Amino acid sequence: MQQRCASSAKNLCRKTLQPRAPIRPTMGPPLCDIFINHRGIDTKRTIAGLLHDHLFRLGLRPFLDSMSMKPGDKLFGKIDPSIRRCKLGVAIFSPNYCDSYFCLHELALLMESKKRVIPIFCDVKPSQLRVVDFGTHSAEQLQRFGWALEEAKYTVGLTFDTLEGDWSGFLNAATDAVIKNLVELEAENSSKKTTYIVQDL
Repeated sequence: MQQRCASSAKNLCRKTLQPRAPIRPTMGPPLCDIFINHRGIDTKRTIAGLLHDHLFRLGLRPFLDSMSMKPGDKLFGKIDPSIRRCKLGVAIFSPNYCDSYFCLHELALLMESKKRVIPIFCDVKPSQLRVVDFGTHSAEQLQRFGWALEEAKYTVGLTFDTLEGDWSGFLNAATDAVIKNLVELEAENSSKKTTYIVQDL
């Protein structure tokens, strides 16, 4: 059954998600299908890394900083354009997520760019997520981060307990959610393009 699902996912990805033309290295950061927003110390070696590998093996193009960047890359110079050019965001919330400026900045940029975001609440409840003022953020940043966090908290997502959860079942559920959202986004974009063509006629 799992092999059949994987095969179906690969075929679906080839039909609906492949780029129209080859991506040239000189065009800046490559397009990615999914941007994985996460707190490294909590999830890089577990959920984030496993989900990245799972999606990559299905022929998708996930962005995970440790996998998609090389020594010498500028953080904002690589991450910000990738967020703006991605098709979908996956935000993995964890106990130490809100302590990270980078996590909150990435989440805010995803929301400001009006990207669809799938929240994953890993070992944490939505009600436990809040921006804490350590005196290092400006009032404007606190407001920006707080708004993005509230947007994510009130979006339907997935929950996972790393101690008692079914890892295989979770990865399959997360992958299904990603693929379904990508297909919906592709259909919406195709519909918009058709509408524009009709209007031009």
